[in-house]
Amino acid sequence: MAPRFNFLLHAFLSLALATTSFSLSPKFYDNVCPQALPAIKKVVEAAVHREPRMGASLLRLHFHDCFVNGCEGSLLLDSSSAFETEKNGRGNFNSVRGFEVVDQIKAVVDRVCGRPMVSCADILAVVARDSVVVLGGPTWKVRLGRRDSTTASRALADSVLPSASMDLPALISNFKNQGLNKRDLVALSGGHTIGLSQCVIFRNMIYNATNIDPVFAKERRATCSRTGGNTNLAPFDPTPARFDTAYFKNLVKERGLLTSDQALFNDGSTDKLVETYNKNPNAFWVDFGKSMIKMGNIKPLTRNQVQIRNVN
Repeated sequence: MAPRFNFLLHAFLSLALATTSFSLSPKFYDNVCPQALPAIKKVVEAAVHREPRMGASLLRLHFHDCFVNGCEGSLLLDSSSAFETEKNGRGNFNSVRGFEVVDQIKAVVDRVCGRPMVSCADILAVVARDSVVVLGGPTWKVRLGRRDSTTASRALADSVLPSASMDLPALISNFKNQGLNKRDLVALSGGHTIGLSQCVIFRNMIYNATNIDPVFAKERRATCSRTGGNTNLAPFDPTPARFDTAYFKNLVKERGLLTSDQALFNDGSTDKLVETYNKNPNAFWVDFGKSMIKMGNIKPLTRNQVQIRNVN
């Protein structure tokens, strides 16, 4: 098993950072370790080329980290005597993956920087961007300088992560609680244009929903029976290894794989945004980048929080 991040923390009380404050900045590591971001990119590219699905998995890690008490790397922590890992949360257990790639990246970055200098939280933010880019999607300037949490909360993960069964009002409320609006909801949901989902997650949609194309439902039922086969996989859209707008095209055709996907286009207040992104890929790309930056700003640990997690 790949090594896991422990709870030993390297406190840089004499940080020689180029910035004059601890606010997030795309240039945070430019002077102290300019090799860091290229090193991350190289590992991500290799991992995604080996397994294209890994791009979606790495993007999802950042999302699931940020929604639970902010973007502070708590998702990476294993259980201790003080807390239970967020990996066991309902939205994460046997679902989130890619930790071994993050382990590899942390080891490589610590080596090229000469010491633990880049936080795990920042690594997740950069990895999300690089994964989208390698699959043909847009780029954006990732703001950096986050510090790492020393604790995690399985209970909070259970309560705040959006679920595949949510309707539109629940999704809007869930994102609003994170400081994100309807545009952010639809744009970030567009991340489902890459990756796959497990049968256990989309079974209810293909057997019980009324707002689903019957031909599509029949296709999905071929690999997802009413019982069993919970881990069988299906793509969110026809091009799961390419970051495009096929996800939104699916929604317009009532081919959303999850209840929470199709809820975005179901005679509701987000229909126009779905139609816009379906017809205008550039609009989606621009908004996706903006929303990723906005999500990455959810309660980061900065300023006097000078903790960079070490790795065994």
